[in-house]
Amino acid sequence: MKALYKDRRFQAVVAANVLSSIGSGITMLAIPLLLVASPDGNKLFGTIMLIMTVISFVATPYIGVLIDRTSRKQMLLTVELIGFITVMLFVIVGFMTDYSTIHYIILYGTGNLYYTFFYPTIFALNQEVFSKDAFQSLNSIMEIQGQLSSMLAGAAASLVITRWSLQWILTVDAATYIAAFLFLLSIPYKQSSERSDKKQTAMKEGLAFIKENRSVSLFLLLSFMPFIAVMMTNYLFPIYLTQELNASPAAYGIESAVYGFGALTAGILIVSIMKRTGTELAIMLNISLFALGISIIFFMKLLPVYFSIVFLLAFANAGTRVARNTFMMQKIPNIIVGRVDSCFRFITLGIRILLIFFFTYVTANDRIGLAFLGLSLLLLSTAGAGWILYKRKQRKQSALLKSVL
Repeated sequence: MKALYKDRRFQAVVAANVLSSIGSGITMLAIPLLLVASPDGNKLFGTIMLIMTVISFVATPYIGVLIDRTSRKQMLLTVELIGFITVMLFVIVGFMTDYSTIHYIILYGTGNLYYTFFYPTIFALNQEVFSKDAFQSLNSIMEIQGQLSSMLAGAAASLVITRWSLQWILTVDAATYIAAFLFLLSIPYKQSSERSDKKQTAMKEGLAFIKENRSVSLFLLLSFMPFIAVMMTNYLFPIYLTQELNASPAAYGIESAVYGFGALTAGILIVSIMKRTGTELAIMLNISLFALGISIIFFMKLLPVYFSIVFLLAFANAGTRVARNTFMMQKIPNIIVGRVDSCFRFITLGIRILLIFFFTYVTANDRIGLAFLGLSLLLLSTAGAGWILYKRKQRKQSALLKSVL
């Protein structure tokens, strides 16, 4: 791990990730609150989430091909530059006139598109440039720095959302984009010859890997469910805080900081957990913890208890993500990782579209409890299916060992 800390490439990746996460994090905390506060805000926010999810759903297969075909460094630089230009345009708009709902919608949409490009690309870049024996530590450290950034963004948001005008928040966001661009620019990088020698033009290689490794692929798909649930809580929690708990806007920023602390704790502990249990068992333990938390959160209508459960959800989701990313880096060849990863993202986005339809309907009819019930049933089913797959693999390995002996 010490060698990893001294690696110039790692330092640049971490610095870029921290800066862009803080800037965009504050903005993406502020915009949902502004949208929910607008006329018929619950339905509007749900509709926007649905539209952006559909756009990501359509774009994801093409993004996977781009990740495998082009320079991943160049792709990240392009994404950061576009993010900077877009946000700066809205900074200018804010200083010239008042923002309207359409401005909030565009800002939320472009922020979501940024995440859609950035995270799978940085994942593929990390797998490409770092050695296999660094994967566990690498993913753990990336989680830690990401959650530290979220904590800082949440803390900053709780202070500035009610004090700063949006154009100043966006100014900070723009500055972090350009700083992240400069750090990424400094990374020593050469596209691997294996990727350079082949033209990656289709998704079929990614689909072929999934078909040939069905048990592994199904297990990986189940491991995405806590993340899907978190995406849904990004819609449900602002409504739950304002309408069920009658909390102030500052509570949303505090919740983000608590979430970041929970995920940070997971990032610190998950490598030790994986070494004791193995990667797959670590995934299952965290999925089960997440299912438990999401199943009881709606019934605990006290703000301190709510924050405690948010901590557990954050720990479980982050633990699952670090273990899953490590598992994927170990199992999927880098030359096709963009397309395999995009296949999983494509499927999970489809699930998210269906869930957003459901949640938008039930919350528009003031039945948020039904939304939490649906989420609970989904996660409990996921945990059950995951344990079945895990136990089945254990039995096969045990039988194989006995036959060898």
